[in-house]
Amino acid sequence: MKSMNNTVNLIGNLGQDVNLQTFESGNKRASTSLATTSYFKNTKGELQKDTQWHNIVAWGVQADSMSKVLQKGNMIAIKGRLQYRDYQDKSGKTNKITEVLVDEFIVVNNKKSATIDTEMPQ
Repeated sequence: MKSMNNTVNLIGNLGQDVNLQTFESGNKRASTSLATTSYFKNTKGELQKDTQWHNIVAWGVQADSMSKVLQKGNMIAIKGRLQYRDYQDKSGKTNKITEVLVDEFIVVNNKKSATIDTEMPQ
């Protein structure tokens, strides 16, 4: 069970292009957002759509790869782990953030080459 410890698998669409930062040390950090959508029927039997947004982060070689390959609208599958951290904004207020640290990713389809079906299967 050790391999299942803090594992996240998501398939969704990128909400923005990848933002790549290179630090003085030479280390690279990529960040973007990923939308995942699920469907359910409410108590009236009406189909409801629920979209969740996830903060996605990758470091090093993985960050470099993501910035070269991915763009807004791509449907991707990622495997990673959750990370929680605090940061201070410009006004000094402490904020909490949840991120998915990417270990692996694949492009499921490219926004230019495929139409994404957003309808729930019958």
